[in-house]
Amino acid sequence: MWSSVAQFVYKARFALLVLLLVYTGFMGWQSTRVKLSYEFVRAIPTDNPKYKAYQEFRKKFGEDGNLMVAGIETPSLFTIKNFGAYTKLHNGLKNIPGVDDVLSIPSSVNLLFNADSGKLGSKRIFSDSSLTETSLAAARTEFEGLPFYRGLLYNPETKAYLMGIRVNGDSLNSKSRENVMRQIAGQLDSFETSTNITVHRSGLPLIRSVMAVRIQHEMKVFLLASVLLAAIILLLFFRSVSAMAISLAVVGVGVVSSLGTMALLGYQISVLNALIPPLMVVIGVPNCIYFLNKYHNNWIETGDKKQSLINMIGKMGVVTLFCNITAAIGFAVFAITQSQILKEFGIVAGINILLLFFISLALIPALLSVLPPPGKHQTKYLHSRVITSALERMENWVVNHPKFTFTGTFLLLALSCIGLFRLKSQGFIVDDIPHNDKIYTDLKFFEKHFRGVMPLEITIHVPKEKEALGDKAWRQFVHKMIEKVGTLEDSLYEHPALGKPTSLVDGLKFIYRARTLNDTVTQLDGEAWSLVKQGLLQQGLDSNRKGPSSGVNKLMGSFIDSAKMEMRISVPMADVGTLELNRILKNIEATVNHILDSSKNIYIQGEKTIPDSTKFEVAFTGTTVTFLEGSNYIIKGLKESIFWAFILIALSMLFLFRSIRILLCSLIPNVVPLIITAGIMGWMGIPLKPSTVLVFSVTLGIAIDITIRFLVNYRQELAAHNNDPMETVKQTIRQTGLSIIYTSLVLIAGFVIFIFSGFGGIKALGLLTTITLLVATVTNLVLLPVLLLLGRRGKKEPGNK
Repeated sequence: MWSSVAQFVYKARFALLVLLLVYTGFMGWQSTRVKLSYEFVRAIPTDNPKYKAYQEFRKKFGEDGNLMVAGIETPSLFTIKNFGAYTKLHNGLKNIPGVDDVLSIPSSVNLLFNADSGKLGSKRIFSDSSLTETSLAAARTEFEGLPFYRGLLYNPETKAYLMGIRVNGDSLNSKSRENVMRQIAGQLDSFETSTNITVHRSGLPLIRSVMAVRIQHEMKVFLLASVLLAAIILLLFFRSVSAMAISLAVVGVGVVSSLGTMALLGYQISVLNALIPPLMVVIGVPNCIYFLNKYHNNWIETGDKKQSLINMIGKMGVVTLFCNITAAIGFAVFAITQSQILKEFGIVAGINILLLFFISLALIPALLSVLPPPGKHQTKYLHSRVITSALERMENWVVNHPKFTFTGTFLLLALSCIGLFRLKSQGFIVDDIPHNDKIYTDLKFFEKHFRGVMPLEITIHVPKEKEALGDKAWRQFVHKMIEKVGTLEDSLYEHPALGKPTSLVDGLKFIYRARTLNDTVTQLDGEAWSLVKQGLLQQGLDSNRKGPSSGVNKLMGSFIDSAKMEMRISVPMADVGTLELNRILKNIEATVNHILDSSKNIYIQGEKTIPDSTKFEVAFTGTTVTFLEGSNYIIKGLKESIFWAFILIALSMLFLFRSIRILLCSLIPNVVPLIITAGIMGWMGIPLKPSTVLVFSVTLGIAIDITIRFLVNYRQELAAHNNDPMETVKQTIRQTGLSIIYTSLVLIAGFVIFIFSGFGGIKALGLLTTITLLVATVTNLVLLPVLLLLGRRGKKEPGNK
């Protein structure tokens, strides 16, 4: 069959080349339409209950992940010069298009109760004009006397101050975010210059923006680096500019095709999709090496260029096809996961790895046919002394020391299995950012002084049927709920990883303090609900929306839904990682259930006593919770993908070789490197997370290529050596070993560049994939031949059918 395919491809090579050029032009045009992803969490399926709950939360209360924070630590903020610059910073930030609001000390207000009118009013604590040392000191005293702002805008113990910058949701999810972030950075830089006070910056808008820009930058850098590295290696191997140019043309079409595929499918460049173009280079070059290697060997044997090209297509066509199929399976299995970001990565990578075969088949024979035959300097690599010496040593191990090979493999596996028990599954929201990066160190500043900025949201829904209790019982019920929420907030704040909770209760305390003129009030008493009924809460939150209290109005107005049946408690927290976050959420849930237990409440309605059997509907949501759920989904999906990759690759191998024994011999040398890599992760303390779990199915799909090429060559050479397995193995190591080592070096070099990534996950992916491929090369050139010879020394293999 493949001899007929080879004849057809050779005859139609120029027609196929024209079709390929048309395809490349179309995909090149499509690739100009691909966009950068500005979304933060796309790991959870849209039908997931927690995803739905989060979307419902956003409809009722707005975005929770649109708050950027700027923090300073100084004992001299309240001086004329520094506070004037701080006020100027506040006003400058507020005037930036795309910034909805700024909450900071200069905009803080106090509520005043007018006893004659019975109404609340508000006033700015710090005046923009005529600021003197005396007035500033008096305003500072008034500000620090308000419990509402303590822990929210400043930490009195460490003299740290926070400014909250709320960015418009539409700007966050579009390219305009870069401009907004740039203007915000300009204002913060100006403040630093004028005061010599360092400004620390954090929050999800900033983190998302930095990651998006870095993804785009790294994709370009790694693509360029992978092309240059491949070009250098090819030039060193083949000593031929034409061979290098052909290989780069193949991978160039593959890169254009991958970007065009993203655009056609409506996908965007995410942290995972950005890896695909460099991967096209890394995976495409081995195709070229194997084709060129076979062509050069045939040319030396026959001296006939046409026949050498036909033999190249016929011999390497089936091998390359199955190699690309198994590599594509290693990536395509991600498409069966429930994570959108993994699905996109799997679909685009799987399709284009398979397309690399057809690109190679159409491009390489056509270009080689118009080039002169290879000269002696171009085939000199076939007799490399260094590689020949290494292959001879491997052959010696296989033939003379099989027990040593098995013993060494067993010891490595035993050590790796111990490391497996040390593996942990752990992820952080800023996991991919280096610990010496300013983004990371600034986040730690806020965790130190304000216990973090990552949003955790708790919603408490009041059953609508409670309104039927009647006015008195309903009033008692609501007061009890408010009282319990206040107790819950105090309990949450005791946890060292949780910042100051903010809810409607804080607004009630603020208003109640103004109403009673009690400077020390921190709890609400029985009069709280009567104040609400009198309309004082509404006045405090809704009056003067464009006046001095607008910042507080917007803040507190977002903590109850429009139907007044659902409350929200917003809790900033540290980026503690998925393991600790899971434990914290379980503890919080137990605390919430205990404090909000209404079984002991009794309401009086007329002459009746009404026991309360209500269970508050409490939900945990927000970016922090969706991140935990998304991380769990990705890891679970990747584990499943490894299983399916293994099954599908095994079936492909069985179809190709039609032998259970060959199947087992082929899988063992590729499972061993995976176990060793997992063991190394355990010993090195590298956790299981989306980027590291990715290694296993990817390397399984790539490393099995080496096995296929070795076994196909073994089966093809078997008849030529009278079905003698020993001689066939020796010859296969000598012939295939050369191209295997060359292609492995290209693969390893291609993945090594990811070690220089600014993202920790991609760096770990590069390191672990490099290790796995290095081990897989050795196991396929040493352990695989030993397994093939196991129990067959001196025996004849059954002939090829």
